[in-house]
Amino acid sequence: MKNSTVDFNTSEASFESSGVLLRLQISVYIINALFGLPTHSFIIWLIITGTGSPIASDFFNLNLSVCEIGICLNSVFAIFFYLRFSSLKGLMYFLSGLGITCRPLFQCLICVERYLAVVHPVTFLKYKPLRYRVICSFAAWITSLGSCSCCMFSIISLKYVWFVEFYSVQLLVFLSIQLFCCLAVLRALKQSGPGERGREREEENHTKRRAFHLILITTVNYLVIYLPFSTSGFYFILSKHQIPELDLASFVFFAFAGFVQPVLYLHRAGKLRCPCSP
Repeated sequence: MKNSTVDFNTSEASFESSGVLLRLQISVYIINALFGLPTHSFIIWLIITGTGSPIASDFFNLNLSVCEIGICLNSVFAIFFYLRFSSLKGLMYFLSGLGITCRPLFQCLICVERYLAVVHPVTFLKYKPLRYRVICSFAAWITSLGSCSCCMFSIISLKYVWFVEFYSVQLLVFLSIQLFCCLAVLRALKQSGPGERGREREEENHTKRRAFHLILITTVNYLVIYLPFSTSGFYFILSKHQIPELDLASFVFFAFAGFVQPVLYLHRAGKLRCPCSP
């Protein structure tokens, strides 16, 4: 009797814990949708109307914001799914590929573009025209749609281990590319340029300082977004055991850290004022 009572209490506590985790997850979905949809819609409007920067220079940011709107819509569908609208299951799993592949892929393109602009400026000028960005974006969207299809097939066919292996390895590869580009840019910005005098040198140092802080924040942001997700994924692959708290923490980092890049863009476009900005 004593053992059965303990088992019952443990089961009841586990059920209550899973209920709390589910409510927290739904709350994150709601926050992501409420703040993400208007923010990224505003960024798309700024880029298309030319209020921020020319559309050619912000073309990857434009595609990234379109991808983020898809991720926010996935949050909306997930909310309804957890409210017992099971017909949205396939669409929700399909759109999950946007967060797994599309977002990091366009972030990689932005990182490579910055890497070329700072480390290899001659190559950057050669591939600067809009047509090259359109070609890269088209290839990225085709790859992302293929990833969305793989995610939907893997989960619906109950191949959850395949799904975890797929996104864990993929996110680790994307994170490696992002870190390589960001660290190379940070190293180049730390190096002193050709000697200038007076005001010109001071302005150049100020611009370099701002760029350095921007890339540093972006680098940390990438680590926060993808490293916890990859860690929880590889832990599940190796141990065949899932820790709901770790998965939820990874999801929270993934969702909230995704707001850093749009905030940085709005600040750069002059739409956000920060008294402590460098």
